[in-house]
Amino acid sequence: MAARIIAVANQKGGVGKTTTCVNLAAAFAGMNYPVAMLDLDPQGNATTGSGIDPRKLMVSACEVLLGERSVQETMLKPEGLRYDLLPSNGDLTAAEVFLLQQDEREYALKRALEPILAQYAWIFIDCPPSLNMLTLNGLAAADSVLIPMQCEYYALEGLSALLNTIEQVRSSINPILEIEGILRTMYDGRNNLAAAVSEQLIENFGDRVYRTLIPRNIRVAEAPSYGLPILMYDPRSKGAIAHLALAGEMLRRYEKKETA
Repeated sequence: MAARIIAVANQKGGVGKTTTCVNLAAAFAGMNYPVAMLDLDPQGNATTGSGIDPRKLMVSACEVLLGERSVQETMLKPEGLRYDLLPSNGDLTAAEVFLLQQDEREYALKRALEPILAQYAWIFIDCPPSLNMLTLNGLAAADSVLIPMQCEYYALEGLSALLNTIEQVRSSINPILEIEGILRTMYDGRNNLAAAVSEQLIENFGDRVYRTLIPRNIRVAEAPSYGLPILMYDPRSKGAIAHLALAGEMLRRYEKKETA
């Protein structure tokens, strides 16, 4: 079975996108699935959060997108973690500029991934917090998009812009692209606005909204500075339990689809 490729994307920064990506990779790898995570953000936060220093990389996703190296040659196995990582650093910005001059530039990542699809069950792509050529490459290669978002005033506006983008990508670049789900992150149930936005989301998007809520949790915020997913840093924390619950909910959805 070929890998299920999930792009984790939101045009708005600071919504817990990288945290979601890193911890889902860790959760599925912890269940003994072969997992790869691709860092497509020049900031390299998913790379740092996996214990790799982006400044010390000799090669990264940049060379893969430019066709200079294969994914297999560039993939790392972060120490103590059970998923493989395609790392990133600031060089990716140069890759984006170069890609703009190429034909079929949206498909660079898709082409690069073809030789490794049979090796993995799940591939997670951490997209940059903007709609650029790197994000488009992520969406062109993916089967689906997981959208993390905070329940705050401007979030719904940003979500509708992202859904329009996904629709455009579906009609022009990747017809199979679907919404994996909408994830409410950094959630604080005591906040009336968060509860109101959450209700609105469920009203508008129904089953697309995961039941699992990722709470605002200091341990989740601390984990990247130790180069670890929350599941390894503090497995008993509310944040770790929530990410495991999310992985479980995703699996149940797939099982339901397959038996339908």
